[in-house]
This record gives sequence, structure tokens and C-alpha cells, in this order.
Amino acid sequence: MDVARRGMAAATVALGLVAIGVMPSASAEEVDPSSSAEVGAVRVEAAAEDGVHDQAVRAVAAMSLRERAASVVMGHIPTTDTAALRDYMASSGIGGFILMGANIPGSESALRDVTTALTLDPALPPLIAIDQEGGDVSRLPWDGFPSSLELKDAPPAAAQDAFAARAALVQRGGIGVNFGIVADETDDPGSFIYRRSLGTTPDAAAERVAAAVAGEGGAAMSTLKHFPGHGAAPGDSHEGIPSTDMSKDQWAGSDGVPFAAGIDADAPLLMFGHLAYTAVDAAPASLSPEWHRIAREDLGFEGIAVTDDLGMLEASGDPRYRDPVANAVAALSAGNDLVLGVMFSDARSATRIVDGIVAAVESGTLPAERLDEAAARVQAMRMSLAADGRGLVPCADCQPAD
Repeated sequence: MDVARRGMAAATVALGLVAIGVMPSASAEEVDPSSSAEVGAVRVEAAAEDGVHDQAVRAVAAMSLRERAASVVMGHIPTTDTAALRDYMASSGIGGFILMGANIPGSESALRDVTTALTLDPALPPLIAIDQEGGDVSRLPWDGFPSSLELKDAPPAAAQDAFAARAALVQRGGIGVNFGIVADETDDPGSFIYRRSLGTTPDAAAERVAAAVAGEGGAAMSTLKHFPGHGAAPGDSHEGIPSTDMSKDQWAGSDGVPFAAGIDADAPLLMFGHLAYTAVDAAPASLSPEWHRIAREDLGFEGIAVTDDLGMLEASGDPRYRDPVANAVAALSAGNDLVLGVMFSDARSATRIVDGIVAAVESGTLPAERLDEAAARVQAMRMSLAADGRGLVPCADCQPAD
């Protein structure tokens, strides 16, 4: 089956579309437009809203333990060598890859070669992600759209426009997920997150975060970061574990407001930061079952919970987080669905983490049900991307409409 046909097959599976039968001469009046649509001689009915999730659960049930473990790992190697990238994905079997600066070639066309190499099967594309915030954190050098530093003083509509344009660039590169919406808020110019945040007050940030999610829409899977928010916790989580004694109630009325707005706007991913609100949980949020409970039960988040780079825990210098495999297992146990590793990673790091997840399930350290839940969420998003045709190579000569 060629690439285009496999992509079409994936779309049919992921959307749960069913060919009911041949209709030789049905008139428009004979077809109920609220439940079906006539396509040539075939009537097509949309699946129930939970169709993709149910299919994902069935797909995960058919996987081996190792396949399930690999599916929840997002890895990285620093190269644009397409052969090396393809071999990395094939040998590790992992479900995702994050593009960093070293993965970005000099042109959009060459970037499509990179993302094509990462996509072993267009019928089930991996979750290819990028930190395309714009401004200080911008992996795509051809992104000239307004950054958060500009958008925080502009109307929310400007954030929607900027992120709509940004998501289009991400999509044109063959990338499905954008780790691009910073929902942290602070009015402190000395904070490392200030230039990257979309607002200097909770309400201002919330308006722009929701607008950014709406702007990215279906072009890129939006991610809110860094839950529960760096604004209240001084320090840079790339160098340590920032902490605050802010209570949960105080958080809900301040730093939690932009995250709640982004979740209400249907952001499909939520990135958990390596920062501690000690009055809620002494552990970093990325390893905290309580913060995952708050996201799910209090805020109603139903998408994929993803860690910030787990290498940052190692970089903190805290001896409790020296072991990257133990960190990944703890992150899954806490409630993350996708574990991300960049710092200190090499071509074997992802495989070692997969091995560790398998061993943790076999020993009972990580409940098999928790892994299955995580794998099903990741599988459902991959199936949705296939249904959107995101496993197919974008056209090389397309020109932006605006």
C-alpha cells in the first residue's frame, strides 16, 4: 500500500468512518444530513465521539508490554541526518520525538525531510513536538511572528493571530505538537519566565493563553506549560527545583487561572514543570500525584500530561533525581502520559528508559493499568494526527495564503 493510501486508511480507522453500502441513486432528501454524508456512491457515518479513544484502547490491548512502554516515551538525538533519525525511531520504537535546535536544518523543505524520516508509518505517525513559542524560545528561524514579549501588551486577538500563523509553520514542517504556549504568569521582569509569559496578571495571561489555544486550533496540538506555574516559584528549573509555599487556594486564584483558561479552551496537552508548591506537595509537580489529580479532577483536563525535560531533574543536582530511568518511572506513576528526555540523552537513552518501564511493570512498581491508560491517550492522539493526514508529507511547493 503506498503512502497516500495508508494515510487514507488511517483516517478511516481513526475517525471510525463506516461505509454502509452502495447507493445507486439516492437523492439529497433520502440522506439525513445530521447523521451521514453521501460521498460518491458510498454513505459515510461518523463514529461516536469516543470512537477514537475506544479504538486506541483496543490497539493498546493488542500491544506487547514493551510496545506499550515505548509508546509513552518522547526522545531526542541532536542531528539532521535522516538515516540516523529513522534508525533511532526504528530501533527504539518510541512514540514521540522532540525537535531541538540541532534538528532544524536551514529550510522548511529540509525540515520536511527530517520529519518524514521520523515518521516510519504515516498511518500511525509519532508525536513530533517542538518548542515554538516565538521570541526567546524559537526553533524555527523563519518564525517572524510576534513573541510573548510583544503579545503581553497587545489585545488577546493578536495572540490568536500570532499563534495561528505559528501553528501553520509548525504544520508545514510536518510537526504535530507545539510545546509553545507558556501559561506561567509574572509581573517580575527579573524572572526567567517573564519574557516568555503571555501576561503580567492572571486574568491578562488567561485571556491570551485561551486566545493562543484557539489560534493554533487544528493546525498544531497545543500544549500549556509549565503547570502549575513558575511565576510564584522563584528560580530557573533548568538549574534547580524552584519552590514556593503558596497554598492551593492562593494558586487557584492566581497562577492557576491561565492554566484553567487554557484547559477550558481545550488545549490537548499539559506540560508539568519541575517546580514545587510545598504546601500542596513537597515533590516537583512533574512527579506529584496530587498535582495530576488537581489537573484532572479540579480543572477537568482530559488530554495528555507530559513532563518537562526529565534531564532537568538530573541537572538540579538533587541526588534524589540522579537516575533518569527512575525519574521516568516515577513520572508515569504520578500521572504523566508521556515522558520527555533531552538533556544528557544519547542514542541509547530512550531504550534504557523503555527497559526501565518494562521492569517497573513486571515488578509491580508501576501498575500496568497506569501504563495502559497513558499509552491509550498517546495512541489516540497519534490516530487523530493520522486522521488529519499529519503522517503524510506536506506539499513541498505550497505557498501560504496570507
